[in-house]
Amino acid sequence: MFLEPQVKKGWIEVVCGSMFSGKTEELIRRLRRAKIANQRVQIFKPVVDQRYDKEKIVSHNATSILSVPVKHSREILPLAQNAEVIGIDEVQFFDNELPLVCEQLALRGVRVICAGLDMDYMGKPFGCMPHLLSVAEFITKLHAICVQCGNLASHSYRKVPSAAQVMLGEKESYEPRCRICYHNNLEPAIVSADSALVNK
Repeated sequence: MFLEPQVKKGWIEVVCGSMFSGKTEELIRRLRRAKIANQRVQIFKPVVDQRYDKEKIVSHNATSILSVPVKHSREILPLAQNAEVIGIDEVQFFDNELPLVCEQLALRGVRVICAGLDMDYMGKPFGCMPHLLSVAEFITKLHAICVQCGNLASHSYRKVPSAAQVMLGEKESYEPRCRICYHNNLEPAIVSADSALVNK
């Protein structure tokens, strides 16, 4: 379990993993602990994520916490003027400026906690997450349970046909799978695209 570092300066934490691995649950847990410690907390999420609620961050287990939906990461800086701890959920949906925003906040002395998918449905790095992982002081990778074999799952398998990288959905659209079960059931088009990239 992650324990808060006892230092009085800014840093970046990233909680990542596949769908259904408990990322949002862990983000909410850390933010609630910060509130218990009487720290000034501000929470943000991308406006595109309205699966459960327009304003709340909601985990798959229905745990929730109020947040501010924003369209662009630049909006976070002026809204977070007095915060000591910033939480940002679904970071893979944000623009590529988010890591720079997080670094600016950390330089102000803010503790920044980000949560999101590290890979998309094709098993590729997702959005700004690789950049965030490279600049973060603390990284927690969570795992779901593979619904096919029961091993640890690190991939989000899309069950419905769509070529769009961003497609919001829950258990009707996605399921967690381990590396082997994920690759055993990939669509031929995806496998061919991967092979073409390897052969270049």
